[in-house]
Parts: sequence; structure tokens; C-alpha cells
Amino acid sequence: MKFSKKSRYGLIALIDLSVNSKTDHVALNSIAERNGLSSQYLEQIFAALRRAGIVKSIKGPQGGYLLSREAGKITVSEILEALEGDYRFESESISEDSKNVGISITIQQLVIDKVNQELENILTNLTLADLEREYQEHNAYSQDMYYI
Repeated sequence: MKFSKKSRYGLIALIDLSVNSKTDHVALNSIAERNGLSSQYLEQIFAALRRAGIVKSIKGPQGGYLLSREAGKITVSEILEALEGDYRFESESISEDSKNVGISITIQQLVIDKVNQELENILTNLTLADLEREYQEHNAYSQDMYYI
């Protein structure tokens, strides 16, 4: 399984927005510039995030984006669903006519269902605030490093 570019860019942009929108809205172009992302692609991503109620936009020449609620109440699961739809592994199609019904059921129950349960558990308990906090810690640590 691999994160799509859309999900990766969406998470990057939301962490940036969370960090930089504490006092005011943030222009999409500034998020794109800070992170080396395509502003046109971010427009598509933010349209999906706006439809999902994760961000809200402020129109006009001085417009931009804000989180629609505090970062601690926005889960990574919610973000990925807004960008990708269902991110879980698809269920195994099991045909009663198949010679391998038992194998298919075993794969479904012991692999697919368990992976989906763990994935759901991780992503619903991980918030944008957690991502922001980790980023801030890493950023602070990186700035304290001296290279010779």
C-alpha cells in the first residue's frame, strides 16, 4: 500500500495551514511556496477538503484558508476519506462456487479485516494536532543542530 500524492500533499498542506493560521487565514500560494507544491494541485485538494468541512475559505484578493475547527478535532482518517474516499483494503470477493472458499475466508478474516481494523484504529486516533506537534518538535530540533 502506498500513500497517493494527493493524500501526501493534502497532509503537508494541512500541517502548514495548522501551523500558520493561528492568527489569520493563509493564502494557498504561500502554502505551495513554503512546501514546493503545485498551487493548481493544491486548489483541487482544498476544494475536496472544503466540501468535507475540514477547511473554510475566505474569498477575495486577500482571501485564504482556515481550518474549520481546531486541529485536535480533525482526524487523519477524516482527511484521507475526504481526499481518497475509502482508504481501506477492499474485501475479498468470495464466491460460494469457488474451490478455495476456506482460503478466501481465511485471507479476508486474518489479513484484510485485521489490517483494516488496525488502520482504522491508528488513523481515527491520530489528529492534525498530533501531526502539527510532531512537525514542530522536529522543526525545533533541526534548528538547534549545528553542522561542521
